[in-house]
Amino acid sequence: MLKEIREQRIKEIEELRSLGVEPYPNHFSKEMTVEEIKKKYDRLQAGDVLSEEKIRFAGRVMSIRHHGKTAFFHLKDTTGRIQAYIRMDTVGESAFLFFKKHVNVGDFLGIEGFPFKSKTGELTLYVENYKLLSKALRPLPEKWHGLRDKEIIYRQRYLELIMSDEALNRFKKRFEAVRVIRNFLDSRGFLEVETPILHYVTGGAEARPFVTHLNVFDMDMYLRIAPELYLKRLIVGGFEKIYEIGKNFRNEGISYKHNPEFTSIEIYQAYADYNDMMKLTEELIAEVVLKTCGKLKITYQGVEIDFTPPWKRVRMRELLKEKLGVDILEDEDDVFLQKLKEHGVEVEIKNRAHLIDKLRELVEEEIINPTFVVDHPVTISPLAKRHRDDPRLTERFELIIFGREIANAFTELNDPIDQYQRFLEQTKLREEGDEEAHMMDLDFVRALEYGMPPTAGLGIGLDRLFMFITDSPSIRDVILFPLVRPKKFEEEEIEFEGGFEG
Repeated sequence: MLKEIREQRIKEIEELRSLGVEPYPNHFSKEMTVEEIKKKYDRLQAGDVLSEEKIRFAGRVMSIRHHGKTAFFHLKDTTGRIQAYIRMDTVGESAFLFFKKHVNVGDFLGIEGFPFKSKTGELTLYVENYKLLSKALRPLPEKWHGLRDKEIIYRQRYLELIMSDEALNRFKKRFEAVRVIRNFLDSRGFLEVETPILHYVTGGAEARPFVTHLNVFDMDMYLRIAPELYLKRLIVGGFEKIYEIGKNFRNEGISYKHNPEFTSIEIYQAYADYNDMMKLTEELIAEVVLKTCGKLKITYQGVEIDFTPPWKRVRMRELLKEKLGVDILEDEDDVFLQKLKEHGVEVEIKNRAHLIDKLRELVEEEIINPTFVVDHPVTISPLAKRHRDDPRLTERFELIIFGREIANAFTELNDPIDQYQRFLEQTKLREEGDEEAHMMDLDFVRALEYGMPPTAGLGIGLDRLFMFITDSPSIRDVILFPLVRPKKFEEEEIEFEGGFEG
C-alpha cells in the first residue's frame, strides 16, 4: 500500500507542476507560533471572532475533516497544534477544490486568516488564503501504536517527532536542560571550551575505545572516551574554571543505560577539591531538575526521587562492609570473587580493580535518592588524588541516583611522579589483557611536570540525567538518533507497512 500511495503522489506532483503550482516553494513568512497564538487569543469566548486580527501561520497538516463546502484541519508546529477552518465561499471555488484534492495529512501548509473560537470553544484560525509549502510523498501512520518495532522508532526518529507531541516535548526538555546547565555555569564564571575528539592516546576513563585511521599520518587514532586529560592540560596552561559539553565514544554494549555514543559534561575548577565539587554538583543538578520539572521531588518510573539538597554522603568502604560484609582495603581478591559468585555475578577480568567495581555495582542498585559514594580505593582511581587522611584511598566521589552512576568526580591528581606510576600500573593491566585500562600518556605527565594547581574535576553523564527529568525508561529515548542494529532499507520498508492502518 505504501508503494502505491507514494507512486500516486509522485504523479500528483507532476500534475501540480503542469498546472504551474510548485509543490516545494522556497519561502513563506510565518509570523506567529501556535504557542504565541494561543497565549494571545485563548481569552476569546465561544463564538468570538476577531476578523481584523490578521495572522500568517505555517505548519504540518495533522488531520482533515471535510464537510461539503467546508473543512476543519489541524496544523502542527514545534510549539503545538491548532485547528483551522476553510470555506469555499471565502477562498473561492478553485482554491477550495484544490485544497480538497491536493492537500493531504502530512503536507506543510501556509495560511493567512484570523482567529475565532468555535462553538465548542476551540481556538481556530479562519483561512482566507493558503499556500502549499511541501508535499509529503509518504502518508503518516494513522495510529502511532501501529509501529510494532521500537527500533523503527529509533531509526526513524523524525517520524516519532511528527506523530508524538510527547516525543517532541521530551527532546525540547532535554535541550532546555542543556541551556540551564550553560546558564548556571556561565553565571559562576566558568568558560565553555572545546577539546579534540580524535586522540593519539586514549584516556580519561576505563573503556574500550573506537579505533579509526588517519590517512595523512598513516596512523591509527581513537575517538575520545573522555575529554579529561585535555581539559586538565588547559588548567596547566592557565585556565581556572572551564567546562565542555560534548560527545564521548565507548566501544561497549547497548542497554537501557548504555549507548556507545553519549553526551557528557566535564567541569574543572582550580584551587578546589572534591568537597567543593560535591556542592557544585548538588546545586547544578538541583537547578536543572527545578527549572525543567518545576519541583525537586519528581516521579521516575513510578518511584519518587527527591533532589532536595543536601544529599546523603556515604564512604564506599563502609557501604560495602554494611551491605556485603567485605572490606575493600583489607580483604583478599578471593573473598571478593566468592562474594560475587554468591550473588551470581560472572567476572571476565579478575584483577582487583574490576572485582571492586563489580561489588560496588551490587550495592549501588539499591540507592534511589541522590547519594554521593565517596573515598574510592587508589586501585580503581588512577587519575584521582590520594586522600589526605588515608593514602590507600582517593578523594573521589560518584553520584548514584536510582541505582545508576550519574556523575564521577575527584580532587585531581597533580603529582606527576605519582601519576606516572599509576599509568605504569595501568599499562601492566593492559598487557595482561584488560582493554579498558588506561594507556600511558607521557605528554600528559609532561604537562603535570610544568605544574598544575590544586584542582577538582567532575563528569556528568547527561543522557542518564535527562532520563530522570523526562521519565524515560531507556537512554535511547533521550538520544535523538541512538545506535541500533542496521537493517536493509528494503526489509525496513516491508516491516514498516505494519505501521499503516486502513
